[in-house]
Amino acid sequence: MQQLLKDGFHRDLLIRVNLGIAIEAAGNCTMAIKVHLPKGLYVDPYELISLHEHNLTETLVIADNVDLEVPEYLGTAISVLVYMRPDPECFSCFKAFLPLHCRYHRPVKYVGKISAVLESPEVLLSCQKSFPFAECLKETEIEAPCSQKDLKMCRWNNMKFKAENKELKLQIPVGFNDHLTLVCTVTLVATVLCSSIVLSALFKHGDFSFVQSSL
Repeated sequence: MQQLLKDGFHRDLLIRVNLGIAIEAAGNCTMAIKVHLPKGLYVDPYELISLHEHNLTETLVIADNVDLEVPEYLGTAISVLVYMRPDPECFSCFKAFLPLHCRYHRPVKYVGKISAVLESPEVLLSCQKSFPFAECLKETEIEAPCSQKDLKMCRWNNMKFKAENKELKLQIPVGFNDHLTLVCTVTLVATVLCSSIVLSALFKHGDFSFVQSSL
């Protein structure tokens, strides 16, 4: 089950997986999800590091680098590996959350929102010893880092599952082409005005004695 929390350009993706059996019965197994983000969405690696330090999530970005500044039409799709934790509200469930951010899109002529589609993630299970339940639901076998702290490769079972929602659609606000001239004009005027106020205050109240002494 996938669920989006919050509104606007900054969302939280909450994912729950129900094994249908008690987690204790799974033995020494680790569960993860591989989330594939379209180019209109991205994750902030620095934010993920901070969340990991506070023990809120364990996430590994599968990409050389993530450009936080580029707009949607210059962005690239990325994949994120999120290591799941037992859900205290459900004896047979794992859960994980991932902070998502929307990229800016080109202005449009009519519609003020654009949809970004988030497909169902891959569900991965890695067990240190044989577990019949995993073998029954195994679709393929792949290699991925064992954990965020241990980057050596482990074998993971890519599991078959039934999705409550196969995809999520995010409505991303976009600007109108007709507003381009107005927005640029207001931005330019505001920039010049604020810069003038700052410079005026600097020359009026600033202390430039250190400049004279250095000369």
